[in-house]
Parts: sequence; structure tokens; C-alpha cells
Amino acid sequence: MLDASQISRRIKLRQLSVFIAVVEHGSMAKAAEHLAISQPVISKMIASLEQTLGLPLLERSRLGVEPTLYGKALLKRSIALCNDLRSGVDELQSLADPAMGELRIGSTEPVMAGLLPAIIDRLSRQYPRLALHIIEGEPPELQDRHLRNHDIDLMIGRLPGPTPAADTDVEVLLHESGVVVAGLNSPWVRRRKIRLDELVNECWCLPPRESFPGGWIAHAFHACGLEVPRASVTVYSILMQSALLSSERFLSFLPASMLHFSAKRLSMKVLPVEMPIQMWPVGIIALKGRTPNPAQRLFVACAREVAKPLAGKRNARSNR
Repeated sequence: MLDASQISRRIKLRQLSVFIAVVEHGSMAKAAEHLAISQPVISKMIASLEQTLGLPLLERSRLGVEPTLYGKALLKRSIALCNDLRSGVDELQSLADPAMGELRIGSTEPVMAGLLPAIIDRLSRQYPRLALHIIEGEPPELQDRHLRNHDIDLMIGRLPGPTPAADTDVEVLLHESGVVVAGLNSPWVRRRKIRLDELVNECWCLPPRESFPGGWIAHAFHACGLEVPRASVTVYSILMQSALLSSERFLSFLPASMLHFSAKRLSMKVLPVEMPIQMWPVGIIALKGRTPNPAQRLFVACAREVAKPLAGKRNARSNR
């Protein structure tokens, strides 16, 4: 069997691209149609790849193909390699004009509902030819899957843990807190001061208790000596919460930065409820060892400017 260096010299990028397509489409015929090449060519390339590696990559049946244990391992590395190459090409193209590059961003739903649109609006006005591709996910998934798989160049959102991973660079933009919110027609919006215990028996729309925001909400009530109220509606989706809050009946907890940028658009108002001070960092995470392309630098610089007013609020809250 050839050693790793000999095998790597024999494997062609085109073979890996074809292999990825075959697995993604579940059959050589569908992959051939997608790639606009003949099925015999596909079969020959896969067979050549298996021969070079000396390992079976696909299990074939009348229903199509499935990757073997070896195929799954190669698939993961092949996707990362192709994404890295694409990033390299994007970077080379953008060197001539940084404002013409592409940037792939992963973010969380709360940030996508407030901070991120504000960043993108400012950035796109300054650099209208910049192309941004955005995917949504939870922080652990964005970091451990999409960022390390090189599906995205960076992620912006709540940091996945208190300590940054060894292979990541982290820049904290602001420290987030939660607020009680209601729709504009709620009778509570006319009050100038509200105690949390006054709201225990209201109709609450809350995220699941086991989620990060659900745990934060439970801590807030417990810190005030209160039991967590029974949720009339339990849902993680901020879109669903926003729809319910548009009536006068429901209350919820949402991130303060989201309301800072989007309260008017979402027809919500922050209620003047005294809350225990709890904060969690929101920032930008990228992988170490990867040279950020010029588009990434533009995004980070713009994010700092947009988040600056909110970043300054941390000290004000801490000094109360």
C-alpha cells in the first residue's frame, strides 16, 4: 500500500468533487446529471479513487449508494478542502478590490434579528458590491461544525462557552442582557415601573427551560425569590414569539440588543422591570491560522462600530 504522501500526490481535486456529489445525491446517475458529465466517467473516477486509497468508499445497491466508514471520513475532509480552496480563490479575487469579495457568516437567531442586520445595512451601504452568505445555527453547532468544516469564515453570536476554544480567535463585541418585552398594545407599556412579581400570572411566551435563554429566565425569577411562571406557549423561535407579542396578551424575555435595533420594526416595547444583572458575551469567532480575507476585515471593523454604543452600556449597568 502506498504511503500518505504518495497517495495525496495521486488524488485529484476533481475526484474529490465528484465523490462529494455522488454522496450528496445518493447515486452516480443523479451526480452525473448534476455535474453534466456521463455516468461511466463518474464510475471510473470513483473506482480510480478507491483503487488509489486501497479502500472501499461507497456501498452500492439498487437504491443508490451510501458512504462506507472510510467514505464518511474522506467526505468530511474533502468538503473542508474544497471550502478552503473556494475561500482561497475568493481571497485572491478580493485582493484586487476588497469591497468586491465574498464572506460567509454564521449567526444565531437573536443576533440575526437585531445586531447583524444593522451591521450588514451599514456595510452594504459602504461596499455595495460585497457579497454576504449567511446561515443560522446555535453557537456550538456554528463553531464545532460549520466553522471547523470551513463552511463559514466567521460566526457572530453568543459565545459557545466561557473559555474560547484553543483553535479560535475571539473578539467580544458586547455583553448581552435580557429584558421583559410586550406588544405595543399591552396595558403594561403604560406603566413607568414594574416589579417582576407583578407579572408572574401573565400569559408568558417563553423558550424551553433547557435552552440557554430558558435557563437565564429561570435564574432571573429565582434571583428575585420567585418561581418561574407557567408558560402559556413554549417556543424557541423568536419569529413565533414576535408574532404572539404583537397582541396585547403575551409577555416574553428577549435579548436587549435585539430590541435596541428592532423594537420599532417588531412592534415591541421593553417594559421597565428591574432585573438582576446577568450578562453573557456576544462576539465574533474565527479559526486561528487562517488569514482573514479583506472582506472579513471590513465586516469586523463595521461590527465594532455598530456594537460600540451597546458595549459602553456594560459599565453603566455594572456601576448601578
